[in-house]
Amino acid sequence: MPRRRLLGGLAGLAAVGLGACASPPSGDTLIQLNYQAADALLKGVTLDPRQPVLIATLVDLDDLGRSSRLGRLAAEHVAARLSNRGVMVKELKLRDQIFMEQSSGALMLSRELKDLSIEHAAQAVVVGTYTVAGNTVYVSLKLVRPEGNIVVAGHDYAFTLGDSNRALMR
Repeated sequence: MPRRRLLGGLAGLAAVGLGACASPPSGDTLIQLNYQAADALLKGVTLDPRQPVLIATLVDLDDLGRSSRLGRLAAEHVAARLSNRGVMVKELKLRDQIFMEQSSGALMLSRELKDLSIEHAAQAVVVGTYTVAGNTVYVSLKLVRPEGNIVVAGHDYAFTLGDSNRALMR
C-alpha cells in the first residue's frame, strides 16, 4: 500500500475514532460502530461467496486469553453485518466440537485458527483486540487469510467508555 494512501487512511480513521469519542455510545451507536468496522473490512477485499468466514471473539489486548461481554458482543455485531452483506459466516457456537468457555467465548489462537480454518474451509477469519485507556476503548479488527496468517484488511476505532457500556467490560 503506498505510504500516502496509508497515511490518509490513518488520518481518516483517527477522525472517525475521535468523533466517536465525543460521548459514550448508546447501544444503537455501538452497533453502528461495529457495523462500520465490518463494512471497512470488506472494502477492497474480494471474498468467495461460497466459502465461509469465521469470526473470533475480540480479546483483551493485555491478556489475549481473556475476553468480555464487549468482545463477544462486537463479534456478534460484525458477524451479523457481514452476513447481511452477503458473506457466508460460519456460526461456531452451534458446533459441539468447538469448546467455548463462557467467560471468553470462541477465542482464536494461531494454531486453532489454522485448524478451524482448514476444518471449515474458511477463506478468512476476523480477529480483534480491545483495550481501555482512561475512559476510551480502542478496538482493532483484522481480516486474516489462514494461509500464512496474512492480514488482508484492518480497521481501528475508539469510543468513550460510559456507564452503560462499562458493564460490557466484565
